[in-house]
Amino acid sequence: MILEVLMIAGVLVLPLPALAVGAGGLLRRTGRSSIHARADRIEFGLLVTGRLLSLLLLLTLSGIALLSCIGGLVKGLAVPSLVYVFFVADLLIATLVVLTFGRRDRRRARRRATPARR
Repeated sequence: MILEVLMIAGVLVLPLPALAVGAGGLLRRTGRSSIHARADRIEFGLLVTGRLLSLLLLLTLSGIALLSCIGGLVKGLAVPSLVYVFFVADLLIATLVVLTFGRRDRRRARRRATPARR
């Protein structure tokens, strides 16, 4: 029972906010660009497709883990062991989303001000 509550809290703390942040960064372009416009469009399409698939997988695993844990708590049944695997995979994919396309752009470095006059 305690493990199911911890799993529900774990899904609510990391994967669901990662899903929201990742959806915001879905169409963000990186600073790189190709010489050819067609190659750049194809690369961007593949990038968005991979991001979309990872977000769909994250949503699916989060839903399965939440539904199983809440159902197990309500009915008083044991959670199947595969749900634990889904929970760990959910945490790993959420970490991947946050560290890759879910984070915000880096701030530009400020120029150092020298005390000497120019």
